[in-house]
Amino acid sequence: MSEMMHEVEPVANESQVSESQQGLSNKELFRTYLRLYITNEMSNSYERLQALNFCVTMAPHLKRWYGDRKEAYIEALQRHLQFYNTESTIGSVICGIVLSMEEKKARGEDIPAEAITGIKTGLMGPMAGIGDSLIRSTLKSTILAIACTMALAGNAVGAFIPMLYPVIMIVVGYYMLKLGYDVGRDAVTKILRSGMFSRVIHATSILGMFMMGALSSSYVKLKTPLSFQMENAAKPVVVQELLDGIVPGLLPLAAVFGIYLYLSKGGQKYSALVWVLLAIAIVGSVLGVFA
Repeated sequence: MSEMMHEVEPVANESQVSESQQGLSNKELFRTYLRLYITNEMSNSYERLQALNFCVTMAPHLKRWYGDRKEAYIEALQRHLQFYNTESTIGSVICGIVLSMEEKKARGEDIPAEAITGIKTGLMGPMAGIGDSLIRSTLKSTILAIACTMALAGNAVGAFIPMLYPVIMIVVGYYMLKLGYDVGRDAVTKILRSGMFSRVIHATSILGMFMMGALSSSYVKLKTPLSFQMENAAKPVVVQELLDGIVPGLLPLAAVFGIYLYLSKGGQKYSALVWVLLAIAIVGSVLGVFA
């Protein structure tokens, strides 16, 4: 009888594990990212920044996986209340990786708590750098530039273009979280080796340059009223007409390239640059050089 009970016991435990610690579905992963996205900036503090947000995102799954093991559950919560800060869209891959590691640890696999904390600490900086440059700087600036251009042209669609930004963030963020969960600790290595980030950053950089060129052409206005009378000429020579005959918009183009040259040479004094441009514009207007 005791031998029969001994044989049945592993089956019961195996059933319990499969019910309480089964893998997360796509729907559950999507809800997880929504929780991460919505609460991302709600709990920021100088002491721990996004730690509380990350812990809240993880808590339902930790409670499910660790079940009645109260001490293990508390340790997991404390593990994710340590300092954490990264960009939430691309950086959601970290949440996916940690979910995968916590699930395996709860199942009894030999994954030290230090390894989970180390993954978060080691990846949050690089992911923040990629996410901030790709999502916050390039994507956000491009979408808002398109929206402003359309709005200033009187197109009502420009009011709705900014809505694309959160939609793209949610789609990309969910994909990154799912990728991290599916691939586990090798997710970031897989992404970097595939060259996906390099291609996307290159493409968005080109698009951004096109947008900056279009905006510069549309909104940088600079003309000169200078003219001079040549001997025996029927009418005066207008300098602006000569410049337009060479390259239309040559003065605005020269101004934009002058600013670009300053910035490309390492100039970082943006406030000083604005004051210099303002002084040149005022002095040039007073002397009749610029219109």
